This record gives sequence, C-alpha cells and structure tokens, in this order.
Amino acid sequence: MSKVTSKLQVTVPKAIADEYRIKPGDDILWVASGESVRVVPAGAQVKPDVAERLKLFDQATRRQAQRAAQSPRRQGGDRGWTREDLYGRGRSR
Repeated sequence: MSKVTSKLQVTVPKAIADEYRIKPGDDILWVASGESVRVVPAGAQVKPDVAERLKLFDQATRRQAQRAAQSPRRQGGDRGWTREDLYGRGRSR
C-alpha cells in the first residue's frame, strides 16, 4: 500500500514497477473507472473493464427510469408552459 504525500505524490511499489516495467521518468496514466482509479503505464492499451462498464450502464438506466417516473410529462402534470409557447416566443404574428 502506498500513501499520498502532501504534494499529492504516490510511490509505486517495486514489485508493481518491475512487473509492468515502470522506470523513473516514465509517464503513467490515471484512469477514472467508476468508484476506483486505475493506473496505466503510458503507451499501454487501456482495456475497458467490461464488468464495471456494465454496472455503470445499469446504474444509469435505473437513474433514467427514476427521472422518467418523476417527470411531470409522464404523470400528466402541468409544467406551466406548452410546446407551442416555446416556438412562439419572440416571433411577430
């Protein structure tokens, strides 16, 4: 386990650096992956984590369904304006 310094620097463990051939001066890429962060050596192909992407897609689908259920248009509620109001603004009649 590594700690983050006050300057937001992180030390790569030697075993990891050896395994992925990371040397001093090499660039590494920080990739956001849902609720975690992946560290990828520069030049390496970033392979999408399929399970993580499917989980995020499912979460987004649930959020969209919740928004649709709460939308006034879906419930027949009055939004206070009509579609025609939007298209008629600022036009001379």
